[in-house]
Amino acid sequence: MYVRVWEYQVAADHVDAFIAAYGETGDWAQLFQRGRGHVGTELYRSTDDEPHFVTVDRWTDQAAWRAFLDEWRESYDALDTTMSRLTASQRSLLEGTS
Repeated sequence: MYVRVWEYQVAADHVDAFIAAYGETGDWAQLFQRGRGHVGTELYRSTDDEPHFVTVDRWTDQAAWRAFLDEWRESYDALDTTMSRLTASQRSLLEGTS
């Protein structure tokens, strides 16, 4: 299993839109499902810091993730640009095999 974990600080007025876009059935998950090997996307919200979230994207292996990027890079970049307005900051926490 190949896992990618991202951390986000979300502007308070964009929390609902962020949850809709980054959740298990949101825009990101729908895009990822176009690629072979996408296992699932999970969204976690901090209990201490309300606008703080973590996403976990699971792929069968790193090759599946890379193949997805090769095929869907333009759509990935476009969605990333569109969704960046929802976050105050974002960073990759972890990427690797579990």
